Amino acid sequence: MGLIYLAALLVALTGMVMLDRRFRLYFWVDARRATIVTIAGLVFFVVWDLFGIGLGIFFRGETSFMTGLQVAPELPVEELFFLTLLVYVTMNLYGAASRLLTSSKPARARGVERA
Repeated sequence: MGLIYLAALLVALTGMVMLDRRFRLYFWVDARRATIVTIAGLVFFVVWDLFGIGLGIFFRGETSFMTGLQVAPELPVEELFFLTLLVYVTMNLYGAASRLLTSSKPARARGVERA
């Protein structure tokens, strides 16, 4: 029972990968840049969490759905997968919104001339 939350996160990440691949939103546009952005986002949020833990704001919740494995005190391994999912969802949404906003502009605004 201790792997349910981690399994759910992995299923959600798989869904993000499938959406990304299908619509070419993030990694399938530029894998090198996406990797850099994902790592930067993950590092930012882990540092954020560590500061929160150090200040006594964030605590690891006890539940039977988690593995119990910790990367650091009060930082469960599932948090790394959650933060990765957070970054991936955000960047997929950004890619989709950018595409929608670009495609909704009139042809002349996009530099397309009519014959």
